[in-house]
Amino acid sequence: MKKGQTTGAKALIKALESEGVEYIFGYPGGATLPIYDELARSPIKHILARHEQGAAHMADGYARASGKVGVCMATSGPGATNLVTGIATAYMDSSPVVAITGQVSRSMIGNDAFQEVDTTGITIPITKHNYLVENASDIPTIVKEAFHLASTGRKGPVLIDIPKDVQQEFFNLREGRKIQLEGYKPTVTGHPGQIKRAVQLIKNSKNPLIIAGGGIVNADASEVILELTEKASIPVVHTLMGKSSIPNNHPLYFGMLGYHGRIAANTAVNRADVIIAAGVRFGDRSTGPLNTFAKQAKIIHIDIDPAEISKNVPAFLPIVGDAKKVLAQIMKLLPELKHDKWIDSLRKVDAEHPLPFKTEGVTIQNILRILKEKAKNPVLVTDVGKHQMFAAHYFPVDMGRTFLTSGGLGTMGFSVPAAIGAKVAVGEKSVVDIAGDGSFLMTCQQITTAVQYNIPVLILIMNDYCLGMIHQLQDVLYGKRYQSCDLEKIVDYAKLAESLGARGIRVTKDSDIEPAVLEGLSNNRPTVIDFILEEKPNAYPMVVGKSLLEYVE
Repeated sequence: MKKGQTTGAKALIKALESEGVEYIFGYPGGATLPIYDELARSPIKHILARHEQGAAHMADGYARASGKVGVCMATSGPGATNLVTGIATAYMDSSPVVAITGQVSRSMIGNDAFQEVDTTGITIPITKHNYLVENASDIPTIVKEAFHLASTGRKGPVLIDIPKDVQQEFFNLREGRKIQLEGYKPTVTGHPGQIKRAVQLIKNSKNPLIIAGGGIVNADASEVILELTEKASIPVVHTLMGKSSIPNNHPLYFGMLGYHGRIAANTAVNRADVIIAAGVRFGDRSTGPLNTFAKQAKIIHIDIDPAEISKNVPAFLPIVGDAKKVLAQIMKLLPELKHDKWIDSLRKVDAEHPLPFKTEGVTIQNILRILKEKAKNPVLVTDVGKHQMFAAHYFPVDMGRTFLTSGGLGTMGFSVPAAIGAKVAVGEKSVVDIAGDGSFLMTCQQITTAVQYNIPVLILIMNDYCLGMIHQLQDVLYGKRYQSCDLEKIVDYAKLAESLGARGIRVTKDSDIEPAVLEGLSNNRPTVIDFILEEKPNAYPMVVGKSLLEYVE
C-alpha cells in the first residue's frame, strides 16, 4: 500500500467510525472477509448473530430503543437474502437501519457466480434507498449519504452492496464529497397557513381527538403531544405502533383503536368531529373498512411523508412536517380549552366496557400484571400474534421508546433478536420480551448471541401449544375448524434455553409466576420463562368481519 492510500474495506470502517457507530450486528462470509479483517482493528464492536435475519432485527431493535441508526452486515447471496425480512420489517415501521452486504467481484456480476444475487434489485421495494458500490473511492460519500437518508425525513433502512474486489481496491483517500441528494429535502416545519387553519378547527371542535401513531415515537414527540393533550383537553387513542406516545395511565388516554382496539377508543374515533392524526399511516388494522372510518370527523393529518397523507383516508387538512415541530407550532397558537362533556362520555363508555381480567391462574393478563408490578418501566418488546395484542392492552408503558413491536409487516420471530439489540442500546434498563411459543421458535437460536455477549434479556413465552392468532381467527371466522395451528406438546422451552446457555424456567401454576419473574429480572443473565397457559383466550375485542362503526354502535 502506497503512502496516502487505503482500501475500500478500510475506508468503510473509518466512515462508520466517523458516523459514531458503536455496534455492528452481523454474520461473516467470503464476500465480506476484507471488511471483517479491518473490523478486527476497529473500536466498533461486532455482535455475531446466529442467522442474518436476526442481525437485521437486532439492528432494528437497537435503532428503535436508542433513536440512533442501527447497522447490520451480511455476506453475498444467501446472507443478503436472509436480511430481507428484517429490512422489510424496518421499512414498514420506519426504523433507521443501514444494512451492508458483500457482493461478488465486479467482473463476476451477472454470471450466476457462487453466492451471487441481485441484492439491490431485490431490496428496491423495501429500502429507502440502496447502493451498489462500483468504486472504492465512493465509499466515504456513500456511507455519509446512507446515514443521512436513514435518519432524516421518514426514517428507514438503506442498503450498501459492496463487491469483494471493491473492498480490496486501493485508492488515494480524501475527504468524502459533500452530500448532494437531488430532490431529497424533507419538509420538517408545517406550513404556517395550515397550522393556523388547524388551530381554528381545534378551537371550534366539540369532540376533538388525537390519534397517535408510530411517527410520534420515531420523532421523539411524546412530550409535545402530551402538552397539547393537556393544554387543549383532547383525548388520545393510538395505533399499535403509537402505544408509547403518552403514558398509558394518563386520564386522557383511551387505548388502542382498530380491529383489536378498545371499545372506548373506537367509539371516540366514530364520534369525533375533528381528528388530529399525527405520525399515522391509517393502516387497515387501525381503520377497518375505509368507507365507514371516522365519517363524522374532519381529519388533520400530520406526517413527514407527503405520500402517506390521503393515501388511505382523505385528509380535510394536510400538514407535511416533522410531528414534533408541527405539534409545537400548533401548541404555540392554541389557547387552553376544555372538553369535559366529551371526555366524560368516553369515560362512561370505557367504564361500561372494561378489559376482561382474570386475577388468578397462569393467564397472559395475570403474567403481565405481575410483570408490571415487578418491572416498573422496562422496554417491552413483543413478537407477533395474540400475545402481542394482550401486551398492547394489558401492559401500561410510559412514553418514549418503551414499546417495540413489528406493526406493519407483522414479523413472527422479531422479538428475540430485537430485544437483544434493544438491550445493547439501553444498557442497565430492563428489556423484557413477550413472545408466543410459535414466534419464539423462529429465532430462538439468537439466545446464543445473548449468552455469548452477556446481554441479559428476559424472554417470557406465552405457551398455549398453538399458533394463537390463527386459532382465534379460525375460531371466529371459520367455524372452529382448526387447521395447522396445533404445535403440540413437543418442545420444553426451558430445557431448550438451558441447552443454548441461558437460564430456563418452566411455570405451570400461578403461585410460581412472581418468583420466576423476579429471578428473571435479577439474575443478570439471559433468561427464558416458559409459561404454560391454562386456556386459549381470544384477544379482546375481536372485530374482524365487522366495521368499527358497527362494532361500537
